[in-house]
Amino acid sequence: MRIDIITVLPELLTSPFEASILKRAIEKDLVEVHFHNLRDYTDTKYRNVDDYQFGGGAGMVLMIEPIDKCITGLKSEREYDEVIYMTPDGETLNQKTANTLSMTKNIIILCGHYKGVDQRVRDLFITKEISIGDYVLSGGELGAAVLCDAIIRLLPGVLNDETSALTDTFQDGLLAPPVYTRPAEYKGSKVPDVLLSGNFGKIEEWRESKAYERTEKLRPDLLE
Repeated sequence: MRIDIITVLPELLTSPFEASILKRAIEKDLVEVHFHNLRDYTDTKYRNVDDYQFGGGAGMVLMIEPIDKCITGLKSEREYDEVIYMTPDGETLNQKTANTLSMTKNIIILCGHYKGVDQRVRDLFITKEISIGDYVLSGGELGAAVLCDAIIRLLPGVLNDETSALTDTFQDGLLAPPVYTRPAEYKGSKVPDVLLSGNFGKIEEWRESKAYERTEKLRPDLLE
């Protein structure tokens, strides 16, 4: 899989890909992640990529020309399954979207900034708009990192135990059940007996029951 991220602040994105699961996935050649500085696609003296919005109003807007040059250049080298724009008014990221994107081959992620991008960028180039929540960040870079993590961890071979991702919260429409590890008792608080029983049928029944209980209590909207 290849992910190309277009940004005005590539330095804000590098560290998440230099540690943990994302770093391991890159080192194992399971994914390629490339950062493209939008300022490299402008011919202006000061490498401007933004301008005032027509009609007046506060905030600067990312211009269409450097974005066009970057996306068109990338598309001339390979085909892309999706060109994604990170924006607070996009479709809220969920596990279903992450699952679907993890099965693609090549995607572009455009990070919004300032007041956003010229609407013509969204009309002409973007195939999917994604938000990580109903709030506004300074730019789309952190959202892009979240999206990449959600996708990359699902790729075969990334996690040491490939079944782990299949039992994550939201994979079956429910929250995950409680989990425990050693010691079996700590300061009077004990691990449920069923988890120590060795009866895997009963353990699975307990987990399913607790997953439903937690979802009903914390996220009843998921059960609708």
